[in-house]
Amino acid sequence: MDLVPDDLDHAALERRAEALGFHVPMPDGHEEQLIERLRRRDEAAFNELVRLYQERVFRLVLRMLGDRSEAEDVAQEVFITVFKSIEGFRGDSKLSTWLYRVATNHCKNRIKYLDRRARGKKKELDEIAEHGAVESASMSSSAQVARPDQQAEANQIETIVREAIMELDEDQRVLVIMRDVENMSYEEIQQETGLPEGTVKSRLHRARLALAKAVQRATGERRSSTPAVKASSGKK
Repeated sequence: MDLVPDDLDHAALERRAEALGFHVPMPDGHEEQLIERLRRRDEAAFNELVRLYQERVFRLVLRMLGDRSEAEDVAQEVFITVFKSIEGFRGDSKLSTWLYRVATNHCKNRIKYLDRRARGKKKELDEIAEHGAVESASMSSSAQVARPDQQAEANQIETIVREAIMELDEDQRVLVIMRDVENMSYEEIQQETGLPEGTVKSRLHRARLALAKAVQRATGERRSSTPAVKASSGKK
């Protein structure tokens, strides 16, 4: 599934990019000048592009991939791709909207790569986006200083959820991230994926069921692997 289909109308893409804070206010004519300088392979123009958008690109990529190291690599690839491919930018949308499209499609390709790699090796992720179920679990203890045992349990839950999300297939993972991590509306998801709303809801339902099973399975495995700790805890 393409995160941003090529046939997505420009108005919908503009709205999504704007909602994510991708648009950077520029003086009249400045964006056109920046694009022209990029086409001339002006290094200063490339540095300006990075300065203007690096935080926005990184936040988006981190939300989609959930791994800081991977996000840093992909964010760099995005800017290199934009610089090399600027001749192909037709100007049908804002530069920031095109940059958003490039970033999301790079994420799609990296997700496929990570899926292939994960089949042969279990990898602990640094973090999943600070939203959705993970955020809810952490916010419950943010109002007070957690005891060491509470913090350890919260960290364990966060790890379980991260790993469970990465076990989903690509289509399921993208829908869960869009809806439960990015808090996108069904209408936005429909625009992004090109799927009918009913299909989005049914697939998301199956994805959530798969996620719940993965979390339950991981929780059971961790509990069964630490009997000695429970026996020595002194709790009645």
